[in-house]
Amino acid sequence: MSKSAWIVGGVLLATLGADLAWAQAPSPSGGIYTCVDRNGRRLTADRPIAECLDREQRELGPSGIVRRQIGPSLTEQERAAQEAQRRKEAEARARELEERRRERALTARYPDKAAHDVERAAAIQLVDDVTATAEKRLVELTQQRKAFDVEMEFYKKDPSKAPMSLRRKIAENEESIAEQQRFIAGQDQEKRRVHQRFDVELAQLRKLWEAQRMPLPGATPASDAAAPAATR
Repeated sequence: MSKSAWIVGGVLLATLGADLAWAQAPSPSGGIYTCVDRNGRRLTADRPIAECLDREQRELGPSGIVRRQIGPSLTEQERAAQEAQRRKEAEARARELEERRRERALTARYPDKAAHDVERAAAIQLVDDVTATAEKRLVELTQQRKAFDVEMEFYKKDPSKAPMSLRRKIAENEESIAEQQRFIAGQDQEKRRVHQRFDVELAQLRKLWEAQRMPLPGATPASDAAAPAATR
């Protein structure tokens, strides 16, 4: 059993024990408890009635006037469900608070579209720089391959007579060229992902900026506040 399950189980047992202790204690004010149990019987006692923990009970004063209504107390299964609901609600509140915190951090980082555009451009430039380095390496590999092809001209009639070292260099060169081409294609996809991420972020920021510009409920617009002064 997990640690959380032990904790929930302990809480449930403690709560059940408290309910039983409550049901066994007589009324300190001398009241009478009454209820209708699950079998339809009306029960009365000088203390909370254990048979009616799952339903409403009434405490009557000496004159028969209802002092208060009690319960129903929750069953073990109901308490477990209630605890699960509380945890679910707490997790939802935590997620909401984290989202509000993230939104505040986002608007602090990007107070306007110009700031967001600057960072988008920087992110795209980084991808372009990496791509440029890969393209430069691809040019070097292509030139290297041309040099190998010149050497292979001596073995044009029978390429199998070419030295093993030369054939190995050509194979390695071809593999490196293919790898650089795949990397460059991947950088094109990365650039699209960067633009997509900034587009989604910008859409959210537009809503947050708009919300910041909206006046608070009950606040007097600046133009309205300035109007009486202008008429003096």
